[in-house]
Amino acid sequence: MEIERKFLIKNLPDLSAYDYVEIEQGYLCTHPVVRIRKKNDKYILTYKGSGLMAHEEIEANLTEEGYNHLVQKIDGHLITKRRYLIPLDPYTIELDVFSGHMDGLIMAEVEFPSVEEANSFIAPDWFGEDVTDDRRYHNSEMIYDNPLK
Repeated sequence: MEIERKFLIKNLPDLSAYDYVEIEQGYLCTHPVVRIRKKNDKYILTYKGSGLMAHEEIEANLTEEGYNHLVQKIDGHLITKRRYLIPLDPYTIELDVFSGHMDGLIMAEVEFPSVEEANSFIAPDWFGEDVTDDRRYHNSEMIYDNPLK
């Protein structure tokens, strides 16, 4: 089970001190969500169940060859982003700086062990609007023309 909240960013912190990964991902299906992802040099196939804040998530490793074959079959655009990993004890903020057709979007995700913790989370001052329940901010909706314009 994945439990996460999503936020826009109103004041971007200095990111130079944080580790990051380069991510590209595409969607083979959006209902249910079937995603392929390249995360640096790892390749992953993911199934996500329904739900905005909490949903089932199952992952399996792919080979580079398998990823390259499947990426030719995705719907819409490939999502590209740099994900910074920012500690916020006891959590980790995953700050995504998008490029490609979503260039300019900066969004943070925070994962939680329970729905109760997610609901009681107090976001840092530099976070903006909570967009967890706004489908436009889910990557599976961003594969088409920029849904935020």
